[in-house]
Amino acid sequence: MKAFHEVRTYHSDFMVWQSAYRDISFVAHWHQEIELMYVRSGTAHMSINEHTFTARKGDLVIVDTGDFHYCDSRNARNELDFLIFDPSVVSSFYHHSNFAHPLISSKSLKEWDLAGDVETLYASIHRELENQDKYYKEIVTATLRSFWYRIRRRIPRDLKDQEESGHSRMLFDMQKLLSYMDIHYADNITLSFAAEKMNFSESYFSRVFKRIIGINFISYLNLVRIEHAAQALKNTSQKVTEIALNCGFNNIRTFNRVFKDITGYTPSQFVTLTDPDSINLSYYKRKSPEREFVENDSLTLVRNKS
Repeated sequence: MKAFHEVRTYHSDFMVWQSAYRDISFVAHWHQEIELMYVRSGTAHMSINEHTFTARKGDLVIVDTGDFHYCDSRNARNELDFLIFDPSVVSSFYHHSNFAHPLISSKSLKEWDLAGDVETLYASIHRELENQDKYYKEIVTATLRSFWYRIRRRIPRDLKDQEESGHSRMLFDMQKLLSYMDIHYADNITLSFAAEKMNFSESYFSRVFKRIIGINFISYLNLVRIEHAAQALKNTSQKVTEIALNCGFNNIRTFNRVFKDITGYTPSQFVTLTDPDSINLSYYKRKSPEREFVENDSLTLVRNKS
């Protein structure tokens, strides 16, 4: 399922993607690519791993490979410019950079004489990817590498050795847990079972999960189950009761309640929808009462409408 462990689809084997959106939110997810988010205007409330912060106009946010991240713009207006690329673009043997903090303020960018370079980076890559003139891949690669290593020499690092860090192992175990949930969503996955897989007590696991993913464990599990249920409703002839049981719900009443709470529709209403994107349910209901999915993009992105 692309919603939580995001596997981005590129138009070619050149894995670089760039686009800008207004008033965007996205649910907690992770991917192998590096992601740079530049705040063109407004503010964005974000969380990356265990760092929660507000990014403002002119700030740059770095999501390193494997980092959990989400954004909630329900009470904010913004324009975010996204640049996502496979780590191999900047290094054949890339390892997590282990930056001390994912937010680089506009003040720091100016002090480091890199504010103008950020603008040039996005403008150049947008132009090259759009036109695809001769040697565009080489130009994009050179531009990315130059900026990446100039900013890496400036950003403070976490002094802990990443390979030996218990925190790094915890994030890896969390990735494995989410992958397990996506495969075994129909099973009786309890809080105690999930906590045991992480070698945590239930109370500690609940706090860590909420802090990293942004919602509690049961809400996340329901999101996974309802997304699979929605796919089955749209693409199979199975009865609602059968789908509910196959997706881990013990009774139809609970299924109907959770389905409507997450999607805004009852299952019977949902199957009549003509919107082809209506099966992409990877969002928080609290983001906005009106939801418009971003065309040709990750299932995790949601445009908030005022």
